[in-house]
This record gives sequence, C-alpha cells and structure tokens, in this order.
Amino acid sequence: MTVHSNLNQLFAIKKTTALILAGGRGSRLRELTDVRAKPAVHFGGKFRIIDFALSNCLNSGIRKMGIMTQYKSDSLLTHIQDGWSFLNNNHLGEFVRVLPAQQRIDEVHWYLGTADAVYQNLDILRSYDDEYILILSGDHVYKMDYSLMLMDHIKSISPCSIACIEVPRENASAFGCMQVDEDGLVKDFIEKPENPPAVPGKPDKTLISMGIYVFEKEFLYRLLEEDHAEAGSSHDFGKDIIPKIVKKGLVHAHNYEVSCVRNHNKKQHCYWRDVGTVDSFWVANMDLTREYPDLDIYDPSWPIWTRTKQLPPAKFIRDSRGTRTITENSVIAAGSVIFGSEVADSVLFSHVTVEPECCLERVVLFPMVTVNRGCHIRKAIIERKCEIPANFRIGFDPEQDRRYFYVSPGGVVLVTRAMLAALREVRPDLF
Repeated sequence: MTVHSNLNQLFAIKKTTALILAGGRGSRLRELTDVRAKPAVHFGGKFRIIDFALSNCLNSGIRKMGIMTQYKSDSLLTHIQDGWSFLNNNHLGEFVRVLPAQQRIDEVHWYLGTADAVYQNLDILRSYDDEYILILSGDHVYKMDYSLMLMDHIKSISPCSIACIEVPRENASAFGCMQVDEDGLVKDFIEKPENPPAVPGKPDKTLISMGIYVFEKEFLYRLLEEDHAEAGSSHDFGKDIIPKIVKKGLVHAHNYEVSCVRNHNKKQHCYWRDVGTVDSFWVANMDLTREYPDLDIYDPSWPIWTRTKQLPPAKFIRDSRGTRTITENSVIAAGSVIFGSEVADSVLFSHVTVEPECCLERVVLFPMVTVNRGCHIRKAIIERKCEIPANFRIGFDPEQDRRYFYVSPGGVVLVTRAMLAALREVRPDLF
C-alpha cells in the first residue's frame, strides 16, 4: 500500500462515525432475551455479542461509535459503561455513546425501525461533522476491518455500499438477498424472499447483505428525511431504504472476502454469523471449540475487547475419591471450578461450578451456573445463575426436556431459572 493510499485510509477512518443498531427485541432467542437486549447476550465464554462490532471498530481505527438502544437495555448499558469507557473523548474526540430511544422527534413514537432510529438522531450526527456514516448490527459475530470497506466504498464512487457474503441458498430466506453485476453494482435487492436467487454459476449459493452499510453523510440524511415523510414506509433500511436506492443504481456491493480478518497461515474461511436464534447461537459457540476455529478469538493482532473482572484462574481438580477432571475441546473461563467430571466440546463462562461425577457434552453454561453431582447434560444452553439438581439428565429424553424446558427445532435444550423454578413446583423431590 502506498503512502498516498495510507493517508487516504487514515482520513476516511478519522471522518467516520459508526452507528450500531442494538435496539431489537431478539424474540427468536427465546428466554435468553427475557431480561436483556440481544446484543448483550453472553457469547464465547467471556464476551457479549456486541463486543464484536465494537472491537471491529476499535481495531479498524474508528473511535467514534454510537449505540442505539431500545428494549431491555439495562444489561447492555451496564456492559458499555463498565467495559467501554476507556476512550479519550475530552482530548481526542473518541467515544462510545449510547443513543437510547427517547422520543426526540415527537412524544408518540419510539424507534419505529432501523432507519427511523438513525433519523431520530440526525441532530447528533450533524454535530459530529463527519464525511461517512458506518451502520452496523449489534447482534452478529465476525471479525472485519471496516477501514478496508471504507476504501472500497470510496473507490466505487457510489453514495452507499453494502457488505455482502455468500451463504447456502437454503439458509438465505432470513436475510436481504442481492444480485450484483460484474462491476460490483447491486442490481436487485429482496428482503427475506421465500425463494432466494442463486449466485450465477453457483446454484446452491445466495449473496446476502450482512447488514453493514457505508453512506455518504448528506446522501443518507436526505434519504432519511424522505423516508420519514413517506406514510407507507416501515422506516427500515432492509425493507425500504436499500431497495429504493438499488433501483436507482446507487449501491455498491462490498465483498466481505476483502475485509474479513483471518489467520491466513491456518487458511481460515471468512466467518460471519447471525446469532439470532437459539440454534444459530449454540452452533456459533460450538464453532469456538474446534481445534482451529474460523473465528479466532486468540489472535493478538485483532483482540476482542470486553468488560473484564479480576477473577482467579479456572481450576480443575480431583474429587474426594480421586477421580480426575477430564476436559477436551472446550472453552473455560476464569473463576470456574470443575471437580472430578468430564467436559467435552463445551463453552463455560466465569464462576461456573461443576460438582463431581458429571458429564457435560456440547453445552454452553452462562456465568455463575452450578451443576450439582452426577448430572449428565448434552446439547444444551444453561442460563445465568441456574443450579441444576443432582443426578439430573438434560438432553437425553426429548419428551422430558420439552415438558420442563424449551427445545429448539435443532434439538438444543434451553434451561433458565424460571423453568427450574417451575420444575421445583412439580418435582420437589429432585431438589
């Protein structure tokens, strides 16, 4: 890269504000979002989902970030305040600023959609006096250098760019699907079609939007004002804004292959996951237990930042009978203690306790979970502060699992404190 292009990249970064949309209900994650917004859900043994978008910004050199919140945002706000308050706003103009829905436009409506969320903060955006607005989703897991997308956007001479990735066609109905010409111009955009279009020459693949947009600021402001005045609009980027400007030939497709951050020595594939369902969330956590996962959270050149606490190291000990603890292919966070049990292909967060004679396989245990003696658990997610009664089995009897817990279409058992409290009412003998 030449000195001139380096300077252009630095200028683009310095003149960019990132907006992270973090106000969705997250209902497809079921009880995991009963008390928290989806971006605040725990992930990967240590992080929250939103940490990936924020870390990508920080590592890309973007130090001005706004987070738009709405539903059940207390946990998210606490995480941002305690974990992301280290940027220097007073002297360097760096910040992570929370932009909650607060009826700035009128006294009737909160955020009506993703586009309306940005529109309601136009006065704040104009005060930043930047050239580019980077719009991100707060509920995706991936590593991306946004500065490379910015440079690609500038070269395209388009007022808007969308990051895109190919996914299996059978999974594409949940996303905005795109068709792109040989020059990278988006020719068609369909939000969540029943029959997704195939990539030319690849009948089993569909090109989808990653929900990552770069806009020229004045172009975006004008679009949002027009959309606000349109009575029939749902005020959403994917449903309204993007299809409208695609028809005018104003959208450039940015190939995620260009800006994906990966360890090329291990030939990693580009990794991006929408963890919006119980099944996709569980699979993304299980991805981390592989020997060389495509999402490398151990790469010191692209760290995933998060809120940290002073915790003791994880501890693995023999039980009183001398039974050894055996762990394999697992991510186990600080503060956890495992006594004479087996843990395989699992993700354990901080302060988890596993008593003797337990067997855990392909499970995700949120912080402060206690698994009492003799439990066998497989293919499950156990919510924060749950205590599993001794000798209990989860993931072995589908009928029992569905009676007491939630079982996803993919067979993942979700267990929460409320579910265990209901179980105690009908089966006090277990406790």
